[in-house]
Amino acid sequence: MSDSTDRPKRGIMGRILPKAKPPEQDPLAAMSFLDHLEELRWRILKGLTGVLAGVIIAFIFRDFIIQQLILGPARADFFMYQIMPIDPVNLSLISRRLPGQFFTYWGTLIITGFIIGAPLFIYQLWSFIEPALESGEKLKTFLNAMFITFFFLLGVAFGYFILVPFAVQFFTQFVISDVISNEFDINEYFISVAVWTLACGIIFQIPVISYYLSKIGLLTPEIMRAYRRHAIIAVMIVSAFLTPPDPVSQMMIAVPLVILYQFSILLSRIANRQRKRAMEKAFSNET
Repeated sequence: MSDSTDRPKRGIMGRILPKAKPPEQDPLAAMSFLDHLEELRWRILKGLTGVLAGVIIAFIFRDFIIQQLILGPARADFFMYQIMPIDPVNLSLISRRLPGQFFTYWGTLIITGFIIGAPLFIYQLWSFIEPALESGEKLKTFLNAMFITFFFLLGVAFGYFILVPFAVQFFTQFVISDVISNEFDINEYFISVAVWTLACGIIFQIPVISYYLSKIGLLTPEIMRAYRRHAIIAVMIVSAFLTPPDPVSQMMIAVPLVILYQFSILLSRIANRQRKRAMEKAFSNET
């Protein structure tokens, strides 16, 4: 005796209706925790190939990178000093440890390679993260990765061309007594330049973080406007610490950061509007 559920269903005119297809299961939802770890591992490995390619490029142009980019702010004839309101002096660099210059050499190539390979590395990481937030279409993933990369590289450029020259000259000319001369270790110089530059790249992710937190409903432009005064005070404190004690230098650091925060509020407003439209569309489809 056959089960009635196995019988084909017929329409009003007696025609056999096709069987309904089961809903497609999201492959990401079906992945186990170990599968996610494996996916993340491969994404990181693919991203590191971009970093490796960047290191190779940096090795090819090593003389220009080390002599002009890394050691450029240490010389008074650095081109950025011609347009900055400071009186530059040459930096005295020494190597206090036996492998000091060796570590500085390879550390410079690795950091430069990471910056060059950042677009591919960010794309691979975002390809892993984005499906948890929204649809992971390849074009959309690429555009979002470029959005993140743009602000990272913009921050790196700001850190190197604006922050590093001010900070280097400030700490070079800061003395508490004439009997003390400033002679800086090459490793400390390299670490400081790298940290300042990469830190700005991270700080410039504020618009990106603002946009995506707003898109998932964790942040609103009203909250950011409420804390705008606190953000401006924090920016002024950081600018006063990293620049010479004159208002022009402080404004050159503070104004771009304040503009960045204001732009983050605008992106938060846009993301909230997109989220509301998506929710309204989903509600209308259900009804």
